[in-house]
Order: sequence, then C-alpha cells, then structure tokens
Amino acid sequence: MSKRHFQLTKMQTLPRYRLHLDYADGLAVAVDLRAWIENTKALAPLKDPSVFASARLGVGGQYVEWANDGPDLAADNLRNLAIEQNGGIGHERIWNWLHDNQLSLDEGAKALGISRRMLIYYRNGEKPIPRAIWLACLGWEAVRPEGVWLPRRIPSVLEYTKLHQ
Repeated sequence: MSKRHFQLTKMQTLPRYRLHLDYADGLAVAVDLRAWIENTKALAPLKDPSVFASARLGVGGQYVEWANDGPDLAADNLRNLAIEQNGGIGHERIWNWLHDNQLSLDEGAKALGISRRMLIYYRNGEKPIPRAIWLACLGWEAVRPEGVWLPRRIPSVLEYTKLHQ
C-alpha cells in the first residue's frame, strides 16, 4: 500500500518557526513548530533562526532534516500536527485511542459501529477523520459500554468515577 499522503514533495521555511509543506497527495499546509521547539530538548538547536532556515527534505520526502546533524521530523508527525493546528482531527488520535483503551482494530471498529477497514483508513491517515467519529471515540471512552447495551445518557461524575476505577 502506498503512503503517498505521508510523502513530502516540497518544503519551505517560513518566519516564526513555521514550515510550508506539500505532500504527494496534494495537501499543501503550513505547520507551526514553535511549541515543539520551545518544549523539546532535542529540538533546542532549532531556536537559532539560521539553523531553522537550514531545513531541507530528507530522503524520499519521508522527513524534514536540518543541516549539521540537526534533528529530523517525520512527515507523518508533521502532517498530523498540521491537521490538528488547522482544526482537523489527526490520525494519531485514533492510534492513541486504541492504545489507551487497549482495543484491537476489531474491537475499536465494533465500538464505533464502522468497518475494520474504515478504522484502518482513519488510523493510518488515509482518510480524514470525521468529527462524528472522534466524538464517538470520546463517548465510548466516557461510558465504556459492554456488549450490545448502550446507555441512554452520559454518566454523572460519580458514575463516571466508578466506571474508570
């Protein structure tokens, strides 16, 4: 399976620690790395504007790298961050939801009422995650339904605490 949606074709540095990224599937988006750079020790060298400006595409467009053995950032993580910064729902949320709730793909798909294949598309970033799907993830996590039973309402704080002990 092709992961063209994670392959960068073009990259340009912008002022204030931002990058403009073009992906092989046609997505063109800006991403703001300021918070990552300020809060991640390994990215500290990028605080120097001249070092940040040395960014270039890595082999096969799979990452952005910086000169002089600087850090590199994977294209899939950059895409996820850009989608989140632009109001979308990044694919890493699905990875984390499945992991945090110890759900297999089959269990996750059943919990959301979608096919296993569609959940894989969302998890792998191959299709955008609809808002309703993410809200269903949050709702499932809040009530943790068992079997075919679904609650008629959101649990109270006390009920929620009992569910999550």
